[in-house]
Amino acid sequence: MKECFGNARFLVITGNYGSGKTEISLNLAFDAAREEKTTLVDLDIVNPYFRTGEKAEELKAAGVRVLMPTYAMTTVDIPALPAEIQSVFEVPSDRVIFDVGGDDTGAAALGRYYPSFMARREQTLVALAVNCMRPLTMEEDDIIDLAQRIEARGRLKIDLMINNTNLADRTTAEMVERGEKTVLACAARMGIGRVITAGKRNVLENCRLKTETMDIERYMVPEWMVEAE
Repeated sequence: MKECFGNARFLVITGNYGSGKTEISLNLAFDAAREEKTTLVDLDIVNPYFRTGEKAEELKAAGVRVLMPTYAMTTVDIPALPAEIQSVFEVPSDRVIFDVGGDDTGAAALGRYYPSFMARREQTLVALAVNCMRPLTMEEDDIIDLAQRIEARGRLKIDLMINNTNLADRTTAEMVERGEKTVLACAARMGIGRVITAGKRNVLENCRLKTETMDIERYMVPEWMVEAE
């Protein structure tokens, strides 16, 4: 997985509800922690249901430093961003992964740290996760609109896109291949030079893809998937 993201010290993973951005962030954190000093920052202030904080104890046991909004995982409605998050730009860490709320509201939290990111832009990689099986990101125009709103509010240009098209255990190779075609078209229209396809290994092995791939494990099970099963 490291080879997909190179030596970027700061990995920003954003994506709309159901994109799998939290799943990707968790996979990156667990993988990086095997070899590097790793910090995972939960910046998702929009979605209170599926957040990296749910796996905080497992992450800490794996050696990952976990930072999340104050009041995260409680019944308080509006989380606050603790000052400790700013420390990730100052305290030595080989890899810092940001799980960011994907719509323009969520990206506002990212924009708060704009000066710190810009001072380290060459060390930062911003990725947009896209699941083309989700209602708001099925069509090219909708995906591009989302990406542009995130860039405007977060004040950081997207460097790569992650095709994470899936329907959990119902995912087929054809779904992933169609998703790749859509995401590649969006990337071309936006001038984004890199696309990665993420998915379960047993599915990716049956796909005919043009992009590099990233194997992921499922740590989170969205409620809408449970209800469908």
